[in-house]
Amino acid sequence: MLAVVDEEGTPVAGAMGFAQVVRDGLVVDYIGAVDILRELKATLEESLGAELLKAGVAYPPGTSPGDQKALHYIAEAAGFNVIAALDEPTAANNVLNIEDGAVIDIGGGTTGTAVIGQGQVVCVADEPTGGTHVSLVIAGAYRLPFAEAEKLKMDSCKHQELLPIIKPVIEKIAGIIRQHIQEHPVDQVYLVGGTSCFTGFETIVAAELQRPVIKPANPFLVTPLGIALAAAKTCSNP
Repeated sequence: MLAVVDEEGTPVAGAMGFAQVVRDGLVVDYIGAVDILRELKATLEESLGAELLKAGVAYPPGTSPGDQKALHYIAEAAGFNVIAALDEPTAANNVLNIEDGAVIDIGGGTTGTAVIGQGQVVCVADEPTGGTHVSLVIAGAYRLPFAEAEKLKMDSCKHQELLPIIKPVIEKIAGIIRQHIQEHPVDQVYLVGGTSCFTGFETIVAAELQRPVIKPANPFLVTPLGIALAAAKTCSNP
């Protein structure tokens, strides 16, 4: 996914494409990732009538320096100058602007946590459980190929039917969150990332954590926008 902001930090464009080039937060198809990013970049450049030169990248917390570098290389191969790099939940907080609480980014392969205290990130953590595991459970329950289970998962009309099936995975994710925040005074939890888009996801997490859980109107867009804002901030503070 590619999000674009102007020099004031206002969102101006975005594009996305489905792919399975990342697994458990790690790039497993370098060429595929470059090709998709080039295509998204070209699409937005044509739409905006301007060349996109600078970008930020983000990675799951705990990602090794070598795997972080892979993201740099992909963006550079697509024609970007990478000027910002940060972990995903911290990027999300560039949009949420939380002073105290925990930002949970639930992506395809991982659940990442950033604990925020007095506006500063005090702890980050990550575990390999996310949307892929939800799709696997759906595939098993309905005896579907993985790709078809992915499509079924994204059909909001099917969420009520699917929720009892995937509830154990959501409870496991809630357990991961609990472990990440247990050493910190977290009163509220904020969910972002594509997997948290699932209808009712936040209700189950809140019941497991026994504390308020807040989900933005479109949690899928929060982290990409936060990455773009990090790059914009770097541009304004050379």
